[in-house]
Amino acid sequence: MEKAPHIAIVPSPGMGHLIPLVEFAKKLNNQHNIHATFIIPNDGPLSISQKVFLDSLPNGLNYLLLPPVNFDDLPQDTQMETRISLMVTRSLNSLREVFKSLVVEKNMVALFIDLFGTDAFDVAIEFGVSPYVFFPSTAMALSLFLHLPKLDQMVSCEYKELSEPVQIPGCIPIRGQDLLDPVQDRKNDAYKWVLHNVKRYSMAKGIAVNSFKELEGGALKALLEDEPGKPKVYPVGPLVQTGFSCDVDGIECLKWLDGKPSGSVLYISFGSGGTLSYDQLNELAMGLELSEQRFIWVVRSPNDQPNATYFDSHGQKDPLDFLPEGFLERTKGYGFVIPSWAPQAQILSHSSTGGFLTHCGWNSILESVVHGVPVIAWPLYAEQKMNAVSLTEGIKIAIRPVVGENGIVGRLEIARVVKSLLEGEEGKAIRSRVRDLKDAAANVLSKDGSSTKALDQLALKLKNNN
Repeated sequence: MEKAPHIAIVPSPGMGHLIPLVEFAKKLNNQHNIHATFIIPNDGPLSISQKVFLDSLPNGLNYLLLPPVNFDDLPQDTQMETRISLMVTRSLNSLREVFKSLVVEKNMVALFIDLFGTDAFDVAIEFGVSPYVFFPSTAMALSLFLHLPKLDQMVSCEYKELSEPVQIPGCIPIRGQDLLDPVQDRKNDAYKWVLHNVKRYSMAKGIAVNSFKELEGGALKALLEDEPGKPKVYPVGPLVQTGFSCDVDGIECLKWLDGKPSGSVLYISFGSGGTLSYDQLNELAMGLELSEQRFIWVVRSPNDQPNATYFDSHGQKDPLDFLPEGFLERTKGYGFVIPSWAPQAQILSHSSTGGFLTHCGWNSILESVVHGVPVIAWPLYAEQKMNAVSLTEGIKIAIRPVVGENGIVGRLEIARVVKSLLEGEEGKAIRSRVRDLKDAAANVLSKDGSSTKALDQLALKLKNNN
């Protein structure tokens, strides 16, 4: 009997990358009988959430961990992009061994990497397997990545010093200081690694991107144009998490939501990696209290390091200990606070949820769009500032609070944007636009929708092994 086509997937660490890649693999498995093995480079044990998530993969999908790589030689302040790139590069020998047996056992047709794993292409090519990119972020970020080698040659200063906005093909102009974090310091290794990886994107046979035309029309139009050396782009989004379970806290908050009026609750979460400083956490609490609007808030222990991300260990103390004294009692009637984690998809799909204050991670934005929930954009790190600009100025489904001169969003500003989103005219206009996008998202994923067709084309290419 002929073996099912099989792909290998090398993801970056962090749930934000794993979730869309798993959803992508599930679709290829369910709709096209293409199986997948996730090969995971790592620098230590998986987190509990990653392990639970990977252990629940359906039939046809499996995973294995490569031996951990050692980063003792790296300075403490090494940026995430350098670590992710080196994690792949230092795992190439183990990846080669895994590939050797996969090629014998399976009908291997492709290797997919995400953002910074292009050094793994060499192993795929060595075994005659086609290399591909799965881009878990925006079409805008992909357009910037493909344009970056040219931009790097055209500009001699730091991008944040440019007096004119940067023109990314197909996108709204964007100030240099709003470009993603790793390109903000061109002397840093993180920038060199980004450039190294994006130059190698041209080796890919194709790039799947987690977006769709109605959401990012300009960027996708530019990406879909034929150009020498540019791989074919497949817009297959929105891919958002499906199939999840709830813990006790999660069930409690959903019950709490059941008793609230339609569209009246603001959900606040900064993603699996986002943390605020102590002062900012305090202002956010006071702003929510001042707004007198209903809210569900996923609170994490504060971290006063700049740009703290999922590579920094979250505090071991109870996050609720950091809230202003008496806050929980005073907001008991209209607020629900959850430490660390909440069932985001169920909250966003609940009819009582009327807004989402988010760090603008792309998974969260896509979930917002799929469920038709308007946004307060509060970017923290990575490409989130670019996403916030796109959401407020391009797609126009978000309000962005103004940051004070001290680098903190003050309580009055927080109360203003929360009220504006849930009760104001601005919020009304945003709600109408996001409802249209919700319909468009459902449409592109339908049987004859553009994202379904793009996935069909990609699956056909994979099966023909080219």
